Amino acid sequence: MQTDHEHGAAPAPPPRGRRGRRTVLVASALVVVAAVAVVGALGLGGGGSQAGSSAPPRSGSTVPVTRTTLTERTTVDGQLGYGAEIPLPVKATGTVTWLPAEGTTVKRGGTLLRVDDRPVVLLYGTLPMYRELGLTAGTRQETGTAGDTEGSGDQGRTDETSGAPDPSGSPTPGGAGAGGTRAGGAGGTLRGMDVLQFESNLAALGYTGFTVDEEFTDLTARAVKRWQKSLGLPQTGTVGIGDVVYSAGKVRIGHAGVRLGSPATDDVLRYTGTSRKVVVNASAAEDSWAVRGAAVTIGLPDGKSVKGEVASVGKSATAPEGGGGEGDSAAPTVPVTITIKDQKSVGRLESAPVTVEYVGRERADVLTVPVAALVALAEGGHGLETADGRFVAVKTGLFADGRVEVSGSAVREGMNVRIPE
Repeated sequence: MQTDHEHGAAPAPPPRGRRGRRTVLVASALVVVAAVAVVGALGLGGGGSQAGSSAPPRSGSTVPVTRTTLTERTTVDGQLGYGAEIPLPVKATGTVTWLPAEGTTVKRGGTLLRVDDRPVVLLYGTLPMYRELGLTAGTRQETGTAGDTEGSGDQGRTDETSGAPDPSGSPTPGGAGAGGTRAGGAGGTLRGMDVLQFESNLAALGYTGFTVDEEFTDLTARAVKRWQKSLGLPQTGTVGIGDVVYSAGKVRIGHAGVRLGSPATDDVLRYTGTSRKVVVNASAAEDSWAVRGAAVTIGLPDGKSVKGEVASVGKSATAPEGGGGEGDSAAPTVPVTITIKDQKSVGRLESAPVTVEYVGRERADVLTVPVAALVALAEGGHGLETADGRFVAVKTGLFADGRVEVSGSAVREGMNVRIPE
């Protein structure tokens, strides 16, 4: 009796459950193989991190380990402008009759404003005007030479330059004696650093004929009269406390605090310097970069960069506007002022948001690789994959400019490491 097998019939199929179990086992084996390949590629599994266990080379470019200086650069926001506006210390009293346009630049000898139609003139200096300057009352005059031909006691004489009566009653100085005439007698000579400061300005404006020193002499008064004549003022030879305002240099007129016809006040006019600068509100907790004289790079809105230098750092931290509420994480800030030496490099911009890039930390003469070359190790930390597929552990340091500082016993300059795809 022949069986179905002997007649060439196909064997009966195995039970349905056994085929399903075989399919599951094959799929599981494929997953395990793939997982092992991944573990080997990453250097996971313990002992391959130092000497490195060999693994099939993977695709990806290789780069050398290089020795260089890494510099960490940080960018913060800033504002380009002329700085904070400061009230002009105007001491003139009366009615404001003329104001300059905002943005006007006023130099030494220029008119800042007019009060009761009298000009208030800008002069250069650091000492404020705190008293009237002139020949003191009740003084006698000593001529510079014995051969003075115009007399020494002629009251109510006429000034040679202007033709106006001299209210001081001082005689015309004689000769070219050293320093000209000096005021003496009961009143004494007006002396002080404020006199020297004023006389320096008077001479710089071209009104000479006197010795620039700390004494206000009759020769100084005569030069003052010539100056007053050019301003259209009565030629008194005396400078009133409200006639001039001192600043460190030329100024740019800012916002006016009053209108024409209003009384002159302490806040009648504001000003700034004429050089554009950048102000950064730096975090008080991260302002170690803001050191006077530190170099920075300023990024302009048009994409250009200009060089700047830290000029000053505020000493008081201020909370951001609207801050201080519950849950507000905004940190207090300090103002950092940055000057721009090459003003032409800024172009015509007068006000604009800018960026300021400064150097934070710096590491010199260190081994570095691109950050993309780092791989994570199973035992923790980071490693590098060599060109032949080994993995070596490294210690990371400073990250900057897309590179990272690396060190370790198995790392050397010039070795090639792989950047995984």
